Amino acid sequence: SSQIYPIHLPRETRTRRALLICNIEFEHLSRRDGAEVDVEGMTKLLEGLGYMVDIHCNLTSEGMATVMKDFADRKEHWTSDSTFLVFMSHGVRAGLCGTKSRGETTDILSLDTIYEKFNNKRCHALLRKPKVVIIQSCRGGKIGSVMVSDSTDPAVPTPSSAHTIPAGLEDDAICEVHLESDFGTLHSSTPDTVSWRSPVTGSIFIQRLIEQFRNHACNSDLQEIFRKVQHSFEKFPRQLPSQERTTMLRKFYLFPGH
Repeated sequence: SSQIYPIHLPRETRTRRALLICNIEFEHLSRRDGAEVDVEGMTKLLEGLGYMVDIHCNLTSEGMATVMKDFADRKEHWTSDSTFLVFMSHGVRAGLCGTKSRGETTDILSLDTIYEKFNNKRCHALLRKPKVVIIQSCRGGKIGSVMVSDSTDPAVPTPSSAHTIPAGLEDDAICEVHLESDFGTLHSSTPDTVSWRSPVTGSIFIQRLIEQFRNHACNSDLQEIFRKVQHSFEKFPRQLPSQERTTMLRKFYLFPGH
């Protein structure tokens, strides 16, 4: 169906890969006790869905950016149909904390970097393929669901600045694509709010995400699973996962076992 992302290769020859970055130990911030449980749980989930998982722990923001670039360049993506990008760390409104972070302004990985490394300009091997971004981190210090309002003055291109295809080109001579398409992103909380983690059992968000994928990956598409994760927080008002910067053009089914 044109409404579903295709799986071109059989499981035996498909080379799905996932990236998992988890910062646990920090030079100036508290240790993220329980994060090891999250790493173990997410690794088992992704492996069960047919992904080889590249795991990296305790990186600076520069180290995270380097690891992402190297992962985006992996040749296995050419014979894959999708990827998962999982990030777990302390966080602030501006992004994810590296291991040398002292707070809001030092050693912070901007979330824009994730999309820049894997967009259709930088990562051709994942063109038109789902790129699932999972982010477990605080996004500020407030408790509760606080959404950031839309801009009151959105940038709308004027007719004079709109892109046009030069005259004389055949339809098959140029392939114009969206710069940033086919991303599906789920944050552990809404902007400016905290995410909750048990030192023993790990992050509440990761626990519930794993549960929903295990229960529903066989019959639900990605964004429906995301919605089920969000719904599971209905009676926990201090935290609400948030779908943001999602640009999926089709439905993405994991088809576990196929």
